[in-house]
Amino acid sequence: MSSSQTPRLTRRGFALGMAGLSFTAACGNGVGNSNAATIDARVDATLNEMYSKYPNTIEIAEKASGMLVMPLVTEAGFVFGGSYGRGALRINGVTVDYYSAVSGSAGLQIGAQQYAHVLFFMTQDALNGFRRSSGWTAGADLEYVVSDQGDSLTADTNTLRSPVLAAVFGRAGLRVGATLEGIKYTRIIP
Repeated sequence: MSSSQTPRLTRRGFALGMAGLSFTAACGNGVGNSNAATIDARVDATLNEMYSKYPNTIEIAEKASGMLVMPLVTEAGFVFGGSYGRGALRINGVTVDYYSAVSGSAGLQIGAQQYAHVLFFMTQDALNGFRRSSGWTAGADLEYVVSDQGDSLTADTNTLRSPVLAAVFGRAGLRVGATLEGIKYTRIIP
């Protein structure tokens, strides 16, 4: 190939190349897909199910500064286990961010289950702390508003003073031994 035949980089070629690269990058990071709409639809369905099965959660939701709704968390294990789910943080009924929930475990375990859960941030400080963290982990200090026996616990004055409340319920009934301790929540772009 002679020097007169070597391709030259033109402004138009550069612009077209950058546009193609930008389009390819956008396809990989979720821009233009329907993942957010799918998560929001699942969040709506989960909230409707929770409010109908556990009416005490309506009052709690009305008093909460924000709610993290995880519509479907899948947990499985055979000696080593883990769980994963995606959901949305809602403030005043509007989705403001999307989150993933991840946990890992080791020990005597076998099986799989799917469940939903909702975290109610009862104070603005608790909500701000959650939103500012790069990876918030649920601790043993969570108060649960739905018990292992399927009963809704009353939202009394003492319960409502807890900074974070949790409702954990299964897709086909209540999750026995409900605990969210050790689950890490991280903001995502769906």
